[in-house]
Amino acid sequence: MSLLSRSPKPSTRPPELRLPRSMWWWALPAALLVGAAVWGVSAWLLQDVGGLDIDKQVSTRIEAVRTALAAGAGVGAAVTLLLAVRRQQHQELAAAHTTHDAAERRVTELYGKAAEQLGSDQAPVRLAGLYALRRLGEHTPALQQTIVDVICAYLRMPYTPPLAPDAAEKPAVPRAALGGVTAPTGRDPHEERQVRLTAQRILAAHLHYQDTPARRWWRPLRADPNDRHWPDIRLNLTGATLLDFDLRICRVRTADFGDATFTGDARFDGATFTGDARFDGATFSGDARFDGATFSGDARFVKATCSGRARLDGATFTGDARFGEATFSGDARFDGATFSGDAGFDKATFSGDARFGGATFSGDAGFGEVTFSGTAGFGEATFSGTAWFVEVTFSGDAGFVKATFSGRARFGEATFSGDARFDGVTFSGRARFGEATFSGDARFDGATFTGDARFDKATFSDAAAFDKATFSDAAAFDKATFSGRARFGEATFSGAARFVEATGLERAELGHVRVAPAAAGVVRVWPPCWREEPGVDGWQTLRLVEPEPDSGEEGGAAEPGAAGEAGG
Repeated sequence: MSLLSRSPKPSTRPPELRLPRSMWWWALPAALLVGAAVWGVSAWLLQDVGGLDIDKQVSTRIEAVRTALAAGAGVGAAVTLLLAVRRQQHQELAAAHTTHDAAERRVTELYGKAAEQLGSDQAPVRLAGLYALRRLGEHTPALQQTIVDVICAYLRMPYTPPLAPDAAEKPAVPRAALGGVTAPTGRDPHEERQVRLTAQRILAAHLHYQDTPARRWWRPLRADPNDRHWPDIRLNLTGATLLDFDLRICRVRTADFGDATFTGDARFDGATFTGDARFDGATFSGDARFDGATFSGDARFVKATCSGRARLDGATFTGDARFGEATFSGDARFDGATFSGDAGFDKATFSGDARFGGATFSGDAGFGEVTFSGTAGFGEATFSGTAWFVEVTFSGDAGFVKATFSGRARFGEATFSGDARFDGVTFSGRARFGEATFSGDARFDGATFTGDARFDKATFSDAAAFDKATFSDAAAFDKATFSGRARFGEATFSGAARFVEATGLERAELGHVRVAPAAAGVVRVWPPCWREEPGVDGWQTLRLVEPEPDSGEEGGAAEPGAAGEAGG
């Protein structure tokens, strides 16, 4: 294991060795270079020899030839030195390749041996294989993804947790390794539990990543807290059985937990998924915690089942978030969560309380046919796109106090069995509550409807409060049914208003209602028991009137509506 005792360094392959070229590629240029040096030096030295005496010319020519030959010899020596340097480099490169190949063979042997140990029936052998893989990954970064794949493959192997585990954790070394006891046939589930917990801890230890603030010059230099982090890791734990899985404050590239079973609590608090994260069909037997988690890609929890509490407070979903047909048996919390893409919860089931307080939905938010058995809280939530709550069932109270709907809000055929609170809600787009059923109190006090507000065929079994509500555009309550007290005190109607065939408004509270002067083409049809009268500042107001006993269809009860149409 001497290879594993070296200091951690990246495994880099030396430059490729090139085949030696023919000798002519260097011999011919070298000869030409030597000849050129001899000729050039001699020509330079003999250029003024003609003006000398005969005796001096001879001696000068001899010295010039010697000097030229010495220059040629020097050039030849330089060429020889360069060839020697190249030969030395080639030998060093060959030695580096030999060493690298030997190291690669050693790494391959260690990897193969460690992987083989994972198939042993003895728990200590499997543990040794896991630790060997961990050390191999720490010292050979090129194998980190491969080692993670092997560990994930091991966790994907079929496993059934023991039905009645001991109250205390069993030691990592199993009973079969103590006192010469013979190992039992097969794998002890308690021992296998320890092996799997070790595998999970290895993953968590090397995926842990903590964001560090930029270093200032006055701060002392500290050790990198992420020196053990393995970057850009992909997890494939499809169908795996995971025990008390803990990936808090970890960073991974992509993660696939499709159809995985999380026994015990699953912790992903502060985890970062830089790519897609898939939990389709996953089963969470205990609590599932994703508080502060960041999903940079798409996040899928389609048909996931959570038996305990689900907490995603402050989670950030940069891509699309899909929770269609998911089942939350306990409380589900999404307080302060941010959905930058589309968020789909269609046909999901919330058996406990569901909280989305202060959540931000930048894309479309789909809650079609969702069932909320407990309290549903969307207080101060922001919906920038279309909000779909069509055919939703609210068995408990539903709270949307001070929520903001910038796009369309669709609550058609929704069922509110408990109280429904929309106090202070802002509807900037169209608001649709057609055929919705309100069995408890329905409160829209101080709500602002900038676009159309439609409550056609809505049923209000208990009190319906629209005190201080503002209807800037058309307000339609055609065929709506008010079984309890209807309150419109200080409400403002600036656009069209229709209450055709609306029932139960004979005792409605209309104190200080303000009706804007009708513009051209604006039609207002009030209930027969309401009468529009002059108010202050050129506005109109509404007053409740008693129908005459024998007026029939042609009596005064129909006149206020007709007068309203004419005024429109």
